Parts: sequence; structure tokens; C-alpha cells
Amino acid sequence: MSAKDYQKDYYKTLGVPKTATAAEIKKSYRELARKWHPDANKGSADAEERFKEITEAYNVLSDEKQRKEYDEARSMFGGFRVPTGTRPGPGGTTFDLGDLFGGSDGLGDVLGGIFRNRTGTAGSRARRGADVETETTLSFGDAIDGATVSLRLTGEGPCPVCGGTGAKSGTVPKVCPDCHGTGQQSRNLGGFGLSEPCKTCRGRGLVVEDPCQACSGSGRAMSSRTIPVRIPAGVADGQRIKIPGKGAPGEHGGKAGDLYVRVHVTPHGVFGRSGDNLTVSVPVTITELALGADIKVPTHRGPAVTVRIKPGSANGTVMRVAGRGVRRKDGTMGDLRATLEVTVPQDLSKKAKSALEDLRIATAGPDPREELLRRAREE
Repeated sequence: MSAKDYQKDYYKTLGVPKTATAAEIKKSYRELARKWHPDANKGSADAEERFKEITEAYNVLSDEKQRKEYDEARSMFGGFRVPTGTRPGPGGTTFDLGDLFGGSDGLGDVLGGIFRNRTGTAGSRARRGADVETETTLSFGDAIDGATVSLRLTGEGPCPVCGGTGAKSGTVPKVCPDCHGTGQQSRNLGGFGLSEPCKTCRGRGLVVEDPCQACSGSGRAMSSRTIPVRIPAGVADGQRIKIPGKGAPGEHGGKAGDLYVRVHVTPHGVFGRSGDNLTVSVPVTITELALGADIKVPTHRGPAVTVRIKPGSANGTVMRVAGRGVRRKDGTMGDLRATLEVTVPQDLSKKAKSALEDLRIATAGPDPREELLRRAREE
């Protein structure tokens, strides 16, 4: 047992005189606990440490037996500060002043019961919030360009009635009597020990004697919230986006978890997508392929561009329009890939039929399928 334990002034910590009644001590503790509770001071390490000191002091002074032993020990030594380490004794012998406070015959046995709860409460330890997953659906255009969407999330968070303490209004939790606020219990397995969450307080380090009716003492409750989330440009169908710090709120000043958004993209009536490239099918005539032509090709959310078809191009030729695709992570743009597809006219005038007949005669030559048929016979 450390010599510094009994030197702590618990009355000063709670702001009460040594003659304070149990009711006065309890009243002061409640006021200070509300002020310095980690849930009321998000992310403040000083508040967390202050709450631990207040809880430690109340844990001793609220117990009649512990308070009596504490007062007797302090009056016995009256504030004399015992240094640590060894000092030379009579005749040059050496003794450890720390031994005065340890061992079966030392003062440690007297003070041991007083300070067995001096460790900080596990319930005040910062705990990271849970990760949350949800889904959203974007139009094809918003997925390409990026968009801000509003997401309604329903999940567990601090109870709005008790502020996450789990205790009824006007009361505060007490340090768990089984784990003394550590939230952990050791189990002896023979050659070694195993530390596991305390079953009494379920790892919180605190127990609630008069539970909040809204959350039944758990300190947690289901709630809904709507948050704006920016979906980056270029997101693909089925992609999972991580939004740091937008998950479930943490406990006792802990960081919030992360939000994961699964994105679904609705198909577009004109454009498709292949990786970082956009795709589009462009109808052309046989003469445009045969003779060559300049044609207009649509772009996504932009003006049409002109591309040149080379004479003699085949059906299915893919024309590349640079920089008109999907934005990549490095800021560069993919391409637009336009596939040329021949359209066959259904209703021909006499003049058109005559022109096509003339074309057939003029371009007559070997059967274009002859090579295909020959190879098929040889296989």
C-alpha cells in the first residue's frame, strides 16, 4: 500500500468539512459528479481525472466503517509525509520506510480496507462508438459527379433522459462493489490468471441502484438522427464508402465510430460505365462507315462533341473521346468510349432501293463469307 494513499484529503476533494454529515457528503458528491461527469465534458481528460477523484473520495467517506478508519489513520500521522526508498537506520543498518505500510504486521493491514476502491472507475473510461452501416441510392449522374445526401440513421446512443449515466434523475451511479470500479475481474486458472469483464457491472465499473426508467439503467437508448454525407465523384454501384466519425457516439468522451455507406446506382438510359470510362452506343449509316463522316456524339452532362469516322470503318468500331469519362481519385478523367452501330433503314423509297442495287453491282466481288465457310469445313 502506498504511503500517499492516506495523505489524500477526501474532504477537500468533495468540498465539505470533516464534520460533514452523510447527507451533506452525498449532496456535494452528486453536484460535483454531475459537473465533472465525462458525458458532460466530452473529450476532457481533466474532467475524467477529476471525476475519478470525486468518486474515490465519496466511496470512502460514504461508508461509515471506511470513513472511521480513514479519519483514524490521518489523525495518527497528521499529515507527516513519509518519503519513499531506503534510509540508514541505527548502527548503519538499512530499512525501507515503505515496509511500514506493507506486510502482515505493517500499517498496510489497517489502511488496506480503506483504499481497496481507490482505482478509477472503468465506467469513466472513454469508449469508442460502434461502426454503423447504411445504404443509399444515387442517380447515374450524381454517382459520376458526386453528391451530398441526407441519411437518416437509427441506432443506439446515450439515453437523452439520464444523459447516459443509467441513473434516475437526481441520482448518480455508484462504484461497483465487486470490481471496485475497474470493470474487470480476475479468474484464477491455476498457473495463470485471466482478466474478464465484471459480471456485476458488465464492464462499466459502475452500478445503478435507482435506474432510469427510460433506459432501464443501461444508459443507452435508440434514437434517430439525420446527417448530411458527401458521396465523392466517381463512386461505383455497390461501392462501400467510409465516413470517419459519423457512426454511433462514443461513451464517456470516446470517439464516435465510423459510418459505412453502401451505394447503389440507378442505370442511365444512354450511358453505361466500364471502370473509369463511360460508354455509349452511337447509330451510324452504312455510307458513313464506308465513306467516312463527321458525327455528333453525346457527352454526360455536357455539350455534344464531334468525332471523325475514317472511311471504311467497320461496324462496332469504338471511338475514344479523351477526358469525358469518370473522375479518378487522382483528379484525372477517364474516357468516353463511343461504339458505332450500323442502322438498317426499314422503309426504302424506290430511289433508295435503286441506289442500293447500283451499289451492290458496283461493289460486287468474292463472297465475303467464303473464307468463313472454308474454315468451318476444315475444323
